[in-house]
Amino acid sequence: MSEDDIQESSAPLVEHLVELRQRLIKAVIAIAIFFVICFIFANDIFNILVIPYERAAGENQNLTLIYTAPQEFFFVQLRIALFGSLFISFPVIANQIYKFVAPGLYKNERSAFLPFLIATPVLFIIGACLVFFLIMPLAMGFFLSMQQTATEGRAVIELLPKVSEYLSLIMTLIFAFGLVFQLPVVITLLARAGLVTADGLKAKRKYAVVLAFIAAAVLTPPDPISQLGLATPTLLLYELSILSARYIEKKRREREQAEADAEAADG
Repeated sequence: MSEDDIQESSAPLVEHLVELRQRLIKAVIAIAIFFVICFIFANDIFNILVIPYERAAGENQNLTLIYTAPQEFFFVQLRIALFGSLFISFPVIANQIYKFVAPGLYKNERSAFLPFLIATPVLFIIGACLVFFLIMPLAMGFFLSMQQTATEGRAVIELLPKVSEYLSLIMTLIFAFGLVFQLPVVITLLARAGLVTADGLKAKRKYAVVLAFIAAAVLTPPDPISQLGLATPTLLLYELSILSARYIEKKRREREQAEADAEAADG
């Protein structure tokens, strides 16, 4: 290969790297802008995240959350800002990903790729809403039930959560449920690539049950409500993924049959 051929082959790579750099810069700018906005409203966002705790404690309860280091709540605000900026800027990030990969895809591949970019944040939001409206209030109710009032011979045992620990708990649950709710997207992509089949997923259902409870034990706090709350929708999503894989296989067979019929007609 001559030196000119080498230079010509490297030119497209350089162009792709330049475009990738531009896409990354736009994504980082979006994250930075939303980070500043979320940091300004960090207290308001934290008060929203405390709502499940308030629902678990009941109405007319004066809740107390503490911080034990001078800088603790400031770092909590930074984490809230980062969490919020990544969440809000995801459409911008997904759009930059799509614009980067779209030129290398066929028209039918682009039309197939776009729904997954839409389904990803939608499923994440569904998982987050499940945490916010159901799992977190139930989990906090379970933890609050362990409190003890003062009586003769009994000390007061009262829950005084730290702001950092409460934020870590709810963020861990939101990310855990949000990631698990991506299961249909992942399995559908694997089915489209021919790496998994509906029959194969069905045959491995018993292993999926075990893995679902192991994942729930690892990703959630050590309380039965959170673990069952994560394992149950995981298994339901697995069944939904089997149906999705079966639908894809049906469409693939129909397309292959149509192509075969067209070739037979031409012959």
